[in-house]
Amino acid sequence: MVPPASHDPATGSNIGELVTRLSQQAATLGQEAAEVRGSIDDTSKASLKTMQAMRDLVERLAEVRRAQDAIDSETQGSRGTVADARKAVEHVGDEVCGIVETLREVAGAAGEITKIALQTRLVAFNASVEAKRAGQAGRGFGVVADAVKDLASQVEASSQAIMGTVARLDGRVSSLAREIQRRSAQGGDAAGEGEVHRALASVERKVGRIHDAAERSRGVCDKLAGELGGVENDMRLSTRVLDSAVGRTETFLRISEQLLETVADYGVETPDTPYIEAVKPAASRIAALLEDALRTRTISESELFDESYKPIPGTAPQQHTTRFCALADRLFPQVQEPLLALSDKVVFCIAADRNGYIACHNTKYNHPQRCGDLARNTANSRYRRIFDDRTGLSSGRNRRPFLLQTYRRDMGGGKFIVMKEVAAPIVVNGRQWGGLRLAYRF
Repeated sequence: MVPPASHDPATGSNIGELVTRLSQQAATLGQEAAEVRGSIDDTSKASLKTMQAMRDLVERLAEVRRAQDAIDSETQGSRGTVADARKAVEHVGDEVCGIVETLREVAGAAGEITKIALQTRLVAFNASVEAKRAGQAGRGFGVVADAVKDLASQVEASSQAIMGTVARLDGRVSSLAREIQRRSAQGGDAAGEGEVHRALASVERKVGRIHDAAERSRGVCDKLAGELGGVENDMRLSTRVLDSAVGRTETFLRISEQLLETVADYGVETPDTPYIEAVKPAASRIAALLEDALRTRTISESELFDESYKPIPGTAPQQHTTRFCALADRLFPQVQEPLLALSDKVVFCIAADRNGYIACHNTKYNHPQRCGDLARNTANSRYRRIFDDRTGLSSGRNRRPFLLQTYRRDMGGGKFIVMKEVAAPIVVNGRQWGGLRLAYRF
């Protein structure tokens, strides 16, 4: 096309210069809008991650809160158990005191038996003496007296043994009674408590400290949860503002792209013209190759337009396969690779289907993935992937002769570049298959 009718060459020249300046300004606007949009996208993604992290933290705090409630319940139960133990110990103490009294009664009875045995032995001794004086007549009585004396000696020995055993038991039981007594008769302080009760009191104090610490921790968690909730609300508001800002930068981008397209349609030579003029016939060439594959039945129409993207296990970023991958690997390079030599500014040339799926990328980006190397895979394994962002979908679904876009591309490892892309539709037997994307630096 040529500029609108103007018989004044100078006027035509001025219009051409104006349009050229307009295209340059539109390109600058698009570049800056793409930079801003990319930065806002990064900020928005970081905000969303932070917000999700805070949600996770709130959930963890809720779990801590539940654990603290469980601790509180357990400490209350422990206090009750200690109180029950105190009562049981006091009851045992009462019983032990009763045992002490019984043992002392036994000791007293044994003492009486010892006295009786002594008296019996003395009487038997006297009877034995009298029997000896009586001679032959008292011999039988003497035998009985000796037997009684021996028996009395045995009773005395047994009684003394009982008294010794009871004395030892009395000492031990008395010691036990002192250990488990609640309070001494004279004292009312902790020093008057037995060892058992002091141990129980120590347990009570420790349980009480656990309970108090759990209460304080619960208060801190409640306060923190409330503060996090407020921060999350603020971040949600910020995210909405960022989303709105993304929409505005999208408008700037679209305006700059439309200006550049209008300038190109006007027929004025711009820096984008060589790429526009190169991508349109290349897209037609790929369409012709696909139509020929259908005609020769190399592939069926359902296979060529397959949208059943099957994930490849263990890939990161995620890769997929379709039924036209083998055909793309065989046909697309013969069109895509030559366009890389169009300029040293060209970054890639790829055919994308209408959903942004790239079956075959340029050779330099078609490297197999390495397990665990996400940055390297992102930059060098770009085939078999779905790029369903704004640029990818717009390029794959555009029906106009060409579509010019500006965007920021993720090169992996936190590196980004701002570049332009011109796309032309790939139409196979009247049905849009996708678009050919030619991207280049400013």
